[in-house]
Order: sequence, then C-alpha cells, then structure tokens
Amino acid sequence: MSDQSVPDPYDALLLLSFGGPEGPDDVVPFLENVTRGRGIPRERLEEVGQHYFLFGGVSPINDQNRELLAALREDFAEHGLDLPVYWGNRNWAPYLTDTLREMATAGHRRVLTLATSAYASYSGCRQYRENLAASLAALEAEGLPLPRIDKLRHYFNHPGFVEPVAEAALTALAGLPEEVRKGAHLAFTTHSIPTASADTSGPPEGHGDGGAYVAQHLDVARLIAEAVRGSDGVERPWRLVYQSRSGAPHIPWLEPDICDHLEELHGAGAPAVVMVPIGFVSDHMEVIYDLDTEAMAKATALDLPVARAGTVGADPRFVAGIRELVLERAAAERGEEVRRCALGDLGPSHDVCPVGCCPGRTPKPAAAGADDPYAGAAR
Repeated sequence: MSDQSVPDPYDALLLLSFGGPEGPDDVVPFLENVTRGRGIPRERLEEVGQHYFLFGGVSPINDQNRELLAALREDFAEHGLDLPVYWGNRNWAPYLTDTLREMATAGHRRVLTLATSAYASYSGCRQYRENLAASLAALEAEGLPLPRIDKLRHYFNHPGFVEPVAEAALTALAGLPEEVRKGAHLAFTTHSIPTASADTSGPPEGHGDGGAYVAQHLDVARLIAEAVRGSDGVERPWRLVYQSRSGAPHIPWLEPDICDHLEELHGAGAPAVVMVPIGFVSDHMEVIYDLDTEAMAKATALDLPVARAGTVGADPRFVAGIRELVLERAAAERGEEVRRCALGDLGPSHDVCPVGCCPGRTPKPAAAGADDPYAGAAR
C-alpha cells in the first residue's frame, strides 16, 4: 500500500478555478474574458454584470478560493505532506498562465491540478484542460521549461465532498418551520448546460441521454436523499433541477429550472422545499444570485417556505478528501496499489480523461488527458 505522506512524483499542486471580479471596474472586463470569441456586445455584458453590481461588483469566488488555498496548505503541513499549493484562474487574476509561469520558473516539473468542479462536462473539465494546454503553449513560446501536468479525478462521490453536503442539507432542513419540515421536498440544483453537451459528457462509451454529467449528479442526489432519510426516517420527494442557464433560447438546455420547479411544487401543494446546490464547490455568484436572490424571491412570491443548504467550501472533510486524492494519485503514478474512496453506484472516476471525453464544439488541444500534446513534458 502507499505511503500516506509522499507526494512523489508530484512537486506542486495547482488549485485551478474560474475567477471573478473583485470590484465594479472589473466586472465587464471579467465578462469579456469569460465570453471571448463569442461576439457578445458590450451592452449585453453590462446587462449581465448587474448581477455582480448587486454585490458591489465583487464575486465571492476569489475569497472562497483564498480560504480553500489556506486550508489546503495548513492541512498538508499538519499531515507532513511537503507539497506547495499554487492558485490560478481561467478568467481573472491570478491568471492561470501567470501562475504556471511562476511554477515553471520555480523549478516545478510535475504538477497535479485540482479544479473547482466536481463533475464531468465540457465546461467543468475539458475546458479547464484546454486552458492548461493554452497556458503551456504560451510558456513554450517564451522558451520556458514545461511542467508535466495531471488532473485529479472527479471527486463528486468522494466522502469528503458528499458528507459535508449531506450535513448541510440536514442543517437547512432543520431551519424550516417545524410544521412544514416533515413534508419538505428536496431540490438538488446544479448548473444547467446544453443537452448536447450533457449527452457527450464523460468517456465516449457512456455518451447518451444526459451522459456522465446527469448520471453523476443523480448519484450524489440519491446519496444525500438517503442520508437525510436516515436522519429521521422520513422519505422525502426529491428531484435534480437546474439553474444559471445562459445560452440562446433556441438551444435546448437541461431542465427544469429551479424557479419553474418551485412553481410546480407550490401548485402541487408541497409545504416547503430545501434547495441543495450539489453542483457547486462554494457559495459563489451563481449560488448567491440564482438561488439566494432569484429563487428566494420566487419562493417569497409563492409564499413557499424554502431553505438553502450550504456548499462544501473549505470544510475540513473536503480539504482532507483532497489530500487523500492527491496521495492516491501520487501512489498510482508510482505504480503502487491504491484504495480509491467513492460512495454511491458509479465507483471512482478515471485518473486520465480518455480521448473523446467531454468534447467541445471546436476541437482544441487539451492537457492532462490521454490526448495531451504535452504529455512528454518534464520527463
């Protein structure tokens, strides 16, 4: 079995996230980064930016990543794991390319990446891998030595992710008025994506209706619903629903939307609802606006009691789970026998994304997978 404090062959961990504005002047430039190449007019970006301006032009995601970064460093130090942790974003400072340049200049040659997305999809996995490849191409053009980059497996069903979310669902349930608590429905929410993207999420052999994206979320939802039932013996109705749709109206996206679902439940006589955002690692803008602002306003208009469960954030169990995943992958790279923790029916996800996994509309190079053009780097 593996040594539980040896990160070899890795010499650094990269926390890779989406990024977000940190002041009013950042909002439109940030949205221009997010939508680059799509030809979206500035007026539309300013309209979308109103969500951020409601919160002073600041997305909470960067502070939440700073908290997670500090927690990872503290946990690693407490457990004798000598592995520096860096942070880079796709769409705002600290930018991924700048962070990888810093890492390469510091001499790091085998980098393991933790993306702040737990599930398989183009936007939740492959796009991060494409960003890594683009950053490596930029470093190559600068003549810098390139690190070899791998990515941690999807952790949607790791106990360190599932257990804090289940506890948060129970906490939210306990916050409902006692007279409606027993009959409360559970609404498990995640980011809506185009159905075509969902259908091709995960390895090619699993492509089909909803693909890995829907299957993984359903597995987590079942686990949490079972945990809630186990707490008081009450079988509560539940459904996987979606939020944060942003695409053109004529393109089919995953449904139902959380607000439509609240209307449906109210019409059916549901006494209360607990929203459980299983698709998100932290309480960033899509949680505090789409759920805490928009969905809560809908619930208020319906006079429907609703509570929202928290996300994992920097929960110590999640942080410990990341450490376990790092050591698991390191041991696997060394050719050692490893025990892979996973709850539910799907089992542990793959270490290396296969060819054809979560394809985009336009083929682009992607690092940290079976089709990685930089796989031979730092060998």
